[in-house]
Amino acid sequence: MEKKIFAHPQALRDVPLLYCPGCHHGIVHRLAAEVIDEFKIREKTVLVGSIGCSVKAPEYFNVDSIGALHGRAPATATGIKRVQPDRIVFTYQGDGDLAAIGTAEIIHAAARGENITVIFVNNAIYGMTGGQMAPTTMEGQITQTTPYGRDHLRNGYPINVAEMLAVLKGPSYIARTAVNTPQRIMETKRALKKAFENQINNLGFSMVEVLSTCPTNWRMNPIDACKWVDSNMIPQYPLGVFKNITEGEAA
Repeated sequence: MEKKIFAHPQALRDVPLLYCPGCHHGIVHRLAAEVIDEFKIREKTVLVGSIGCSVKAPEYFNVDSIGALHGRAPATATGIKRVQPDRIVFTYQGDGDLAAIGTAEIIHAAARGENITVIFVNNAIYGMTGGQMAPTTMEGQITQTTPYGRDHLRNGYPINVAEMLAVLKGPSYIARTAVNTPQRIMETKRALKKAFENQINNLGFSMVEVLSTCPTNWRMNPIDACKWVDSNMIPQYPLGVFKNITEGEAA
């Protein structure tokens, strides 16, 4: 007798993903959808989409969704959660959206301890608009607007968002993961599960930063892009849990 051990998540629409080959958005979508299914919260979950490649996310998640203005997803999510606190609200944002035009939004949502979940996909570059330098672009990294590599004297230093938010009193859970290997994919799912669980338990703000590839704008094949995460991104953006407040500690 055959036993079914793998199925398409109900929280993810059964449609082709139109991201570039080798992009990790699809993996992150799948993991978030699996977590939503496992908690059986699909019918009360609300996705707040952002601007950038992540603007496509509402097309793929089979949950209620709304598009926010550029960088304003945390503010929109805050409004939804405060008006309908029984809803499970999460934002899905890239580094150009969250760490650039949305810097104030994410900092103050975290500082207030809003009971929302943030999925932050960091590929260290502007993807949708053609590969310009982002706030998370690393020193020496070549982009369309830093053809000789990012220079901190001219362009400033990259922003480590997870570390920055972890020093605030508001957040209950801040973690950084990656999805460039099978083991890290499973670690990312555990982190996402914790972030959604915290919201279900009313523990406040949670964010999971996921290091992702952008083979198209990095100008490399998907295999080399996965290796580049190890050799270049993780030294700048180390993986780990930066803040973790348990239910007992929150009380």
